[in-house]
Amino acid sequence: MMRTPMRVAMVASLFALALFVAACGSSSNDKGGSVKSSAGQKIPTGKQGGEITVLSAGDVDYVDPGQMYYTFGYMIGYSVNRPLYSFKPDNAEKPVPDVAAADPQISADLKTITIKIKKGIKFSPPVNREVTTKDIKYAMERVFSAHVPNPYATGYFGTIVGAPKTPTNNIPNISGIQTPDDQTLVIKLSEPKAATVAAALVMPLTMPVPREYAAKFDAKNPSTYDQNVVFTGPYMIQNDASGKLIGHKPAKSIELIRNPNWDKSTDYRPAYLDKIHIDEGNSDATVASRRILNGSSLIQGDGAPPAPVLKQAATRFKNQLVLVPAGGTRYVAMNTTMKPFDNVNVRKAVVAIFDRNAMRLTRGGPIVGDLAWRYIPPGIPGFDEAGGLQPASQFDFLQNPAGDPAVAKKYMLAAKAEGVPVTADGKYAGTEKLLMIGTNADPGKKSAEVAANQFEKLGFKLNFRIVTQDALYTKFCGVPKAKVAICPNVGFFKDFVDPESFINPTFNGEAILPANNTNWPQLNDKAINAEIDKAALLPPGAERSKTNAKIDNDITALAPAIPWLWDKTPLIESKDVQGVADNYSTVWHLSFTSLK
Repeated sequence: MMRTPMRVAMVASLFALALFVAACGSSSNDKGGSVKSSAGQKIPTGKQGGEITVLSAGDVDYVDPGQMYYTFGYMIGYSVNRPLYSFKPDNAEKPVPDVAAADPQISADLKTITIKIKKGIKFSPPVNREVTTKDIKYAMERVFSAHVPNPYATGYFGTIVGAPKTPTNNIPNISGIQTPDDQTLVIKLSEPKAATVAAALVMPLTMPVPREYAAKFDAKNPSTYDQNVVFTGPYMIQNDASGKLIGHKPAKSIELIRNPNWDKSTDYRPAYLDKIHIDEGNSDATVASRRILNGSSLIQGDGAPPAPVLKQAATRFKNQLVLVPAGGTRYVAMNTTMKPFDNVNVRKAVVAIFDRNAMRLTRGGPIVGDLAWRYIPPGIPGFDEAGGLQPASQFDFLQNPAGDPAVAKKYMLAAKAEGVPVTADGKYAGTEKLLMIGTNADPGKKSAEVAANQFEKLGFKLNFRIVTQDALYTKFCGVPKAKVAICPNVGFFKDFVDPESFINPTFNGEAILPANNTNWPQLNDKAINAEIDKAALLPPGAERSKTNAKIDNDITALAPAIPWLWDKTPLIESKDVQGVADNYSTVWHLSFTSLK
């Protein structure tokens, strides 16, 4: 569902990343100006010390860097651990070396990447030793094990020489990940895909993991390292002497304290705050949002302010609100492996009936972004080439953002001719109840309720259940065997500023995983798969953008989901907090946020 930018020394365009900054705060009684955008603002100097509380509806997906992929997981993960490369919130152009000491060096044939890492970065207690490249090698190898299900390893790193094509039952020794010395990492590729692999070096799976400590946890299936993680960032989750995370009480709270082994001289993060308390279980988003706006030392965690509170924030509390260009697409996924959504005409009918305007209103209306009609969002190469903001005429099922009953009926009757049980007036006549899993907190809950109403317009009967957002991904929509027919609250945000990051993990049938799956519609079209694989070999530039734009339109023509928003993420804070937003992960950046 999101994140990572392109970075290769030899290709300047790979540094063009949509990362901006928000320096939000100030008095809530300001009457002039407009709502702040995170685009292009500079980071303020913060005040050292103090504590804040993050109010969140749900939990992180994982603390284990080999498995985390949910936005809220990134909010915590990038404050407690350090990947090879990451982003300064005020740098819109390129990632910076983090554990790495310099930009990656790429061979002329695009098959070898060489990275030097810094000295002096140490693991938190109880490991307490300096990080070496062997720790990064192990971190990258463990995600190819079925014990550590990772949603993007094979997609972005599958061309590393010796990388397994499918998850293994143990931690593989990948010959293409080499450590000639403690400060040098060499990655050998079987294909000239250094651009994609180098881009992915900002992702959590490059956060160091010590084999001698983690191997015993990784031997279990699933790995229990998630409850015993050690850290390299300025903060750490409170643990006991053995390393067990006593500061993480799932679905209740997370306690972040300073990492005593963090050396500020090795890091660009200022890490102003002394402690950060994450208070989970705030499923009444209206109450939580008003607490933040009217309270002290509070910021928003997962989710977003409900539409009525967002309207209030945009007028009375606009200096406590920032809109972050999210670089992503929200959509309602239909399981293409389950009847009746295995029929393309049924799916087109559903897209045609959908009131995308009503869906957007659940999050606040036009202030939160443009109506989507396909998957590559604005600001990403391929967006304009695929048609920009308005759907092309061949997509008749997407022309009316308020829904078109006549077009929906046309496609339902076409499905009837193919054997799908449909009444003469174009309604679904099947008697089964389709499992639909929505989130339990607004605004996502309201979005799911509106989505349910759209399906019911066409006669579908639903078994509509609501769960926490983290469970939605880790227990249901990201687990194919859960047999979820409809996932109304999914969305995918940039892994890196390249169209492949929106197409490959989400619609390539070869990327479907038994757990932590992000191809939520489970689309497995051989022609689409082949197009994606072929496009991945193209260098950044016009041809790559044009080719991925065609793939985007080809996927849209198969109607695996209902795209409805290219959004801007609203973030709110208390008036005494100087929050800094991270446009990469579209959340508050905890390592730059401070009290005023």
